[in-house]
Amino acid sequence: MKILLLGKNGQVGWELQRTLAPLGEIIALGRRELDLADQQAIRNTVRRIKPELIVNAAAYTAVDKAKEEPELAMAINGIAPGILAEEAALIKAPIVHYSTDYVFDGTKNESYTEQDTPNPINVYGRTKLAGEKAIMETECRCLILRTSWVYSLRGSNFLLTMQRLFKERDELQVVSDQFGSPTWARMIAEATAQALAFDRANRTLHGVFHLSATGQTSWHGFAEAILKIAPPVGSAPPRLKAINTTEYKTAAARPKSSVMNCSIFEAATGLKIPEWQDLLVLALQ
Repeated sequence: MKILLLGKNGQVGWELQRTLAPLGEIIALGRRELDLADQQAIRNTVRRIKPELIVNAAAYTAVDKAKEEPELAMAINGIAPGILAEEAALIKAPIVHYSTDYVFDGTKNESYTEQDTPNPINVYGRTKLAGEKAIMETECRCLILRTSWVYSLRGSNFLLTMQRLFKERDELQVVSDQFGSPTWARMIAEATAQALAFDRANRTLHGVFHLSATGQTSWHGFAEAILKIAPPVGSAPPRLKAINTTEYKTAAARPKSSVMNCSIFEAATGLKIPEWQDLLVLALQ
């Protein structure tokens, strides 16, 4: 199977290059090879490669900056996925696409299911929801995976930011009233590959599924766990002070709680998603 993988240098894309390898030949492209803001370039690339599977791990992920660049964020997150899906439909290739917990407003007291109505409260979330809808409006068979609080040992993410600040500061103020599920990029990639292997035999996966680590914590709780598992070497660990969202101003609003229920994905694939704490230990080993 010929697989077109987009976003090869991102956190999930980097891991997918390894996990998808057993499924076929991978043509992995990054921003330099394909600008997803260029609609015609997208069409030309798919028509030239003629993949049997498209995996789109590329996205505009700068949540705050998206408020300043809504057109660019929409082009990459909202319009490009629809074009990829249109081209996929023409060649009868399924598409895998990654979305986000930020399609929800965070006001629900329980974890979000796929049946809950999205209501994003920032530009990033709105563009990602637009991408979901654009794909679903085409005739291609799709697997849209919503994930959350993604981290890895490369790129830009909360884990690496905390590890840097642990060495630089005596005290860190971390938000304690926003809740989610920290999710290791490698787990997302491995679960994706296993789901695709399952689907090759069953051809039953289609639509939107939630895929994030089991359990929940706050950003402050996430920071505490990182510090406990991997304290800074050669310096005293900093004090972690819990603060409220109102004390930490950001350009874009964040949902108060974006915890997602992943039981439908588990039931559909037979996979068991690990707890976020266990994944963090594995990532930091």
